[in-house]
Amino acid sequence: MRPNDGVKVEPVPITRYETVTVTYDGLLAKAGAQQVILHWGYGPGPWRKVQEQVMQRTPEGHWEALVTLNEGGRFSFCFRDNAYNWDNNAGRNWSYEIHDGRMPW
Repeated sequence: MRPNDGVKVEPVPITRYETVTVTYDGLLAKAGAQQVILHWGYGPGPWRKVQEQVMQRTPEGHWEALVTLNEGGRFSFCFRDNAYNWDNNAGRNWSYEIHDGRMPW
């Protein structure tokens, strides 16, 4: 987890067509959410192909989802609970570059 925000994405850097694990132990989890939903899409700019995925609780009490990223650009996401309370990183959301797997040289 990154310090203070309770979010981890693995592996990083992200390569297109790769499946990543998103782990969440942020505000909603700490508030006792009964269900956490990963709300995600592709950027930059306005999100494209927005999806929601119910996360699974791990034995350690975190929430986890597997996402296969078939588009390029950015993987942008935030979280909500089943009561529609949102954790969007103070309006900034979370965002990771998706690489195409080619070397730049």
